[in-house]
Amino acid sequence: MSIPSSPSDIEIQTRRDLAAFYRLVAHFRMTDLIDTHISARIPGTADHFLINRYGVLFEEMRPQDLVKIDIEGHLIAGQDPAKSRVNVAGFTIHSAIHAARHDLACVIHTHTADGIAVSCQAEGLLPISQHALKFYNRIGYHDYEGVALDLDERARLVRSLGPHDVMILRNHGLVAAGTSIAKAFHNIMFLERACQAQVKALSGGRPLSMPSEEVCQRAGDQGADRPEVEEIAQLGWQAALRLLKPLQNNLNETVS
Repeated sequence: MSIPSSPSDIEIQTRRDLAAFYRLVAHFRMTDLIDTHISARIPGTADHFLINRYGVLFEEMRPQDLVKIDIEGHLIAGQDPAKSRVNVAGFTIHSAIHAARHDLACVIHTHTADGIAVSCQAEGLLPISQHALKFYNRIGYHDYEGVALDLDERARLVRSLGPHDVMILRNHGLVAAGTSIAKAFHNIMFLERACQAQVKALSGGRPLSMPSEEVCQRAGDQGADRPEVEEIAQLGWQAALRLLKPLQNNLNETVS
């Protein structure tokens, strides 16, 4: 992948990466028809973001299907409003995080069956798998307030997320973010797998094995503190992009 050399090149590459992320989410069956969203900050801009045009299936997403908006969800000039509809409730969640956490370049929100199931369980994410332990003491929880149309909820969403990169929206779904699109992909994959494992473990009807507090803390630290975590996320992202090659006819529009 070439390194972008101008603002326009940076936006093109961000569009390609974000469109690829949408298609990967479809590949891994984490979609909810046309609902849920992934947003990305355009590097070098004053709070300009890309998000999906409402109504496009994730497996269909192309770079040109992404809408450029500001932090309030308003269209950036030069786009056709008829082809640039954005889900307002969806961006309420994203804008809250993007406005408060400038370290996070990408935010994803999902409504998977297993993510929703865990969001409905009073204990939240249990420390019963290696995937879950990656987020031990590093996950936020936000109580359900209805469809996210109230802009006042943004402050409460930010408080619920705190310093973390992932959050469970109770009775709703999952949120994951990252310092890059690759890291956001890495975080949602681990969080989704942790939820899948929990739902299956609880359905077995047998007592669960719980690691000690010491082990849980060590595993959480290992997942967060190792300097190679970012490199691993990038390796995983590049490997995932190769999954798209046999699946997409217009690959050149999606990844470079």
